[in-house]
Amino acid sequence: METPQKAPPSGHGVSFREALGVWAKIGLASFGGPAGQIAMMHRVLVEEKRWIGEVRFLHALNYCMLLPGPEAQQLATYLGWLMHRTLGGLVAGLFFILPGFFVILGLSALYAGFQKFALVEGIFFGIKAAVLAIVVHALDRIARRALRNPAMVAIALLAFVAIFFFNVPFPAIVVGAAVTGFLGGRLFPRIFAAAAAAAVPEGEEAPALDRFLANGGADHTRPSLARAVKVSAVLLALWLAPVAALVVAFGPGDVYAAIATFFSKMAVVTFGGAYAVLAYVAQQAVSHYGWLSPREMLDGLGLAETTPGPLILVTEFVGFMAAFRAQTPLAPMLAGAAGAALTVWVTFVPCFLWIFLGAPYVERLRENRQLASALTAITAAVVGVVLNLAIWFALHVLFAAVGETHLGILRLFVPEWRTLDWPAFLFAAASFVALFRFNVGVVPLVAGAGAAGAAYVLAAG
Repeated sequence: METPQKAPPSGHGVSFREALGVWAKIGLASFGGPAGQIAMMHRVLVEEKRWIGEVRFLHALNYCMLLPGPEAQQLATYLGWLMHRTLGGLVAGLFFILPGFFVILGLSALYAGFQKFALVEGIFFGIKAAVLAIVVHALDRIARRALRNPAMVAIALLAFVAIFFFNVPFPAIVVGAAVTGFLGGRLFPRIFAAAAAAAVPEGEEAPALDRFLANGGADHTRPSLARAVKVSAVLLALWLAPVAALVVAFGPGDVYAAIATFFSKMAVVTFGGAYAVLAYVAQQAVSHYGWLSPREMLDGLGLAETTPGPLILVTEFVGFMAAFRAQTPLAPMLAGAAGAALTVWVTFVPCFLWIFLGAPYVERLRENRQLASALTAITAAVVGVVLNLAIWFALHVLFAAVGETHLGILRLFVPEWRTLDWPAFLFAAASFVALFRFNVGVVPLVAGAGAAGAAYVLAAG
């Protein structure tokens, strides 16, 4: 891994200081879950700044979709690494985490101390409605770019049906889409071409980074065994050394040792995004460890959904509550903060490992047509998966009770219509109008919805 530099050279013309400001802006406004966050990065980096081309953006996104952990944060790390080497990747990835980390840390302390706090409850109520509109808006934007022909539409629909109605695991959908794309690329290459083969219109200059890399680029994008060994050694030590030290010093039964061990395992096995993480963490944290109740687990997801940063930061809330309630020499709030910080450390250090280790090899494979077709099909399938998440989220925002029934292998979600939350419906409708009709930005939309939600809850008494 290269030694970070104060001002990495940028032959593509984008200064590190300018990129730093953009990553800070994205990190502070990264609401709306992975769909909204990816859409925001695309809008800023591809459409507004024109630093990165569509093909390269989607290629990086497809790789991140295959990894365990938060794909949006890993995509930011990948793109930051492409532009400004290791330091660029660290800055982009950390800015994506830190705002949400500090917000959730404060809200976790507030939650642990007060449980029910009308002002906070109202803010969450309003923001959830806005987030629903943001996710649908992001889904629309991603679908328009990824579903370029009927074959891609069919893959997206099949993926949606598989996960929504038949509960097919996300990794199985990814594998199925990859095989379909790979074979389709060999048998029908014109149909299964790269999703954005014509990303640069005729007569229009290619984005800065694309021109730079096409002309030879920088050595950090070329695979190197020595570099891979160095990256692995440094990041594995940063990740696993604290885990081993806690287990040896305090024993596996200690709450901090348990947090470090459990969330390190989670960082390796949780494919499929934040909702797959939620299912896995809920099963273990609630049933096995007894760190918190099912209702508290859902409240934690609400915290993560309505704050900037990856939804996987729900794990920070779990780590806080686990340590807050444990018998430790520290004061409860300080113990909770230590548990939250430890959780975030062992959750996100592996994310940097996957990117810094694998990205040079992924860049080398960009010109492989069969691989490009496979990744294109994965992107189409992800549209179907995000549609599933949008519907799931809408049901749980708009209805107080949503049942689940099975007809053989078919799974159906059935909302109880009498539990329709009319205020939430009206807040969501207003958010849709603001976003789709008046193109209100994400930050003012979320801030306004939170303020309106707090006013409503406080007025309702």
